[in-house]
Amino acid sequence: MLLRRALLLLGSLVVLFNVCIASAMSARAAAVPPVVGEKARDFRLPGGDGRPVQLSELMRQGPVVVVVLRGFPGYQCPACNTQTGQFFSAAEKLRAANAQVVVVYPGQSKGLADHAREFMNDKTTPVGFHVVLDPDYRFTNLYGLRWDAPRETAYPSTFVVDSTGVVRFAKISRSHGGRASVDEVLQALAATK
Repeated sequence: MLLRRALLLLGSLVVLFNVCIASAMSARAAAVPPVVGEKARDFRLPGGDGRPVQLSELMRQGPVVVVVLRGFPGYQCPACNTQTGQFFSAAEKLRAANAQVVVVYPGQSKGLADHAREFMNDKTTPVGFHVVLDPDYRFTNLYGLRWDAPRETAYPSTFVVDSTGVVRFAKISRSHGGRASVDEVLQALAATK
């Protein structure tokens, strides 16, 4: 009787162990950034104007460029300002490529909208651009881009998603520099036609 109970307990532990391992593997797989050739994960985030922006809805109009900033890691990121300025300056070229651009501003929910307004204070958002908030890193975690270190938020990243939802370009910086340039994105957009 005692041996039977021990075997049942051991069997239960093995099942529990396997469930935990499968769950951990599944969570780790979900945290991997999308790569070229695979489907982009759909997302819906609040826009700076309060209206939600959804990837799958934008894709109906053509390719979508997703630019992930560092958001507010306790200060406004100078490299994010520079990159955003470069993309805003190329708005006509991006529009000519029939692209919508989503600029993702991640951070903790508390104060995020205020920080995003501060970031956008001296900028005019061009037609075809959507500045969205990523409260509590929902998108960042979905895309496996969480830069979980002191004074960090998300890895600066850029993706080009074609109208069928396939990632055609992906560049993830594991530092503050090394970000995608407008020229790289325009080349990727030209290749989606």
